[in-house]
Amino acid sequence: MSGTRSGTEQIRSNTVLAARRDEIELHTADGLTLVGELALPADREPVATLVTLHPLPTEGGFMDSHVLKKASLRLPALAGVAVLRFNTRGTSSPRGTSEGRFEEGDGERFDVAAAIEFAEFHEQPPLPHRWLLGWSFGTDLALMHGADPSIEGAILLSPPLRKVQTEHLTRWSEFGRPVTALVPEHDDFLQPEEAAERFAPLRQARVVGVDSCKHLWVGEKMVRRALNEIVAVVAPEVGELPTEVAADLVVE
Repeated sequence: MSGTRSGTEQIRSNTVLAARRDEIELHTADGLTLVGELALPADREPVATLVTLHPLPTEGGFMDSHVLKKASLRLPALAGVAVLRFNTRGTSSPRGTSEGRFEEGDGERFDVAAAIEFAEFHEQPPLPHRWLLGWSFGTDLALMHGADPSIEGAILLSPPLRKVQTEHLTRWSEFGRPVTALVPEHDDFLQPEEAAERFAPLRQARVVGVDSCKHLWVGEKMVRRALNEIVAVVAPEVGELPTEVAADLVVE
């Protein structure tokens, strides 16, 4: 990054903004090492933290699934939000391959716990106001395994509720932490009207229908909608995210 650049640049789909990006490893209670990355604001301590859970790895989901990656590329600079991404067991990305094998969301409970623990005890800097951000399969993981006292709540992108049972929703309801479900109008698995019914056992769930959107949140317009909804939950003081930034914030 050059400190001499001036003016502003529009944020595009491939824009990378300034941040501190650390490769990390998570260690699960059943003995696996998972690979990931922690993206932090470059020049200040974070105001909130996202612990992300990616889509189904058997269908191409991984820590670089585009909404999660774009959150890590933009939100540290735009909102002061730290973003932790990692590959669940047996999942590969350019960062590397996490040990183990896909376990249908069951053994992944250890992966969720390891990520939450890493964020809770990270010291330099501390990671405050920790929220789960799940997408598709990752929302199942959040609802089944994420009701941890150190988590402030959950944000769910395209929740299919495939493996989630009423008991999981009831547990989150009793847990009491807020849940926001962002449900695409044209989702392949669960659309807003049905989602409102299915989420009924989770009394504090807020179901937000997203017009003209599909399960994969394709296109810059949908990515911006997702990121704005996320920041409105975890750092509401930030307001709407800009579409242009100072040129010296742009790394790529």
